[in-house]
Amino acid sequence: MLRGISLLCRHSVLPLMLLVSGAATAQFGSPVLGEGPWVIQTAQTKIELSVVARGMEHPWSLAFLPGGDMLVTERAGNLRVIHDGKLNPEVIAGVPPVFVKGLLGFMEVLPHPDFAQNHVVYMTYHKEIAAEQIAVVLASATFNGTALTDVKELLVSDTFDGAGAAGARLVFGKDGKLYMSIGASRDDSGQRPERLRGKILRLNDDGSVPSDNPFVGKEGYRPEIFSMGHRNPSGMVVHPETGEL
Repeated sequence: MLRGISLLCRHSVLPLMLLVSGAATAQFGSPVLGEGPWVIQTAQTKIELSVVARGMEHPWSLAFLPGGDMLVTERAGNLRVIHDGKLNPEVIAGVPPVFVKGLLGFMEVLPHPDFAQNHVVYMTYHKEIAAEQIAVVLASATFNGTALTDVKELLVSDTFDGAGAAGARLVFGKDGKLYMSIGASRDDSGQRPERLRGKILRLNDDGSVPSDNPFVGKEGYRPEIFSMGHRNPSGMVVHPETGEL
């Protein structure tokens, strides 16, 4: 069972960072964001906002590396690095082809828990399998600081026409397993045990299925499924103390 958790900040000022999308400013005619920082009083605490990078195209996911660098996906299919608080103008080479349309594109990047030793990162993105047939892909790769190499597709979902939910998030649990969300908002895939969309999946770090998954050996069910009946799970976090997802 997945249980929701509400956390209250214990600090007087909670610092947050902004990755500013130039595309959004141009599209909606918003005023140019100032230099900041800004302190906003919320119902629970004060939040301090600071700009880290500007001019990105729909930054969708970010992940910190052990040395402090930040990896950021742009939905249009680019992987970027923020180093010492500055956005590297060069995109990371080696990102696999990404299908981009509407909310579909490059969704997630996540370092392996042992990234400092193995330099492995995981990605989720949309891929065109055939005309109007799109799948969600989980892939791994080795990141050397400037490029991805040894890209491997670990999982490819059932296909859909590209309409609707785009959620495809990743997180490592306290059990060392890789949890992956896949959205499905335009059909009944979330209720269909033979489909991966509309589910939370639980995988080993090589993409294989753990033997203790809840539906392993159950006829008609994909063994990767951990939880089903979801619409568009676009975020996941593991409680640092309890391990709850």
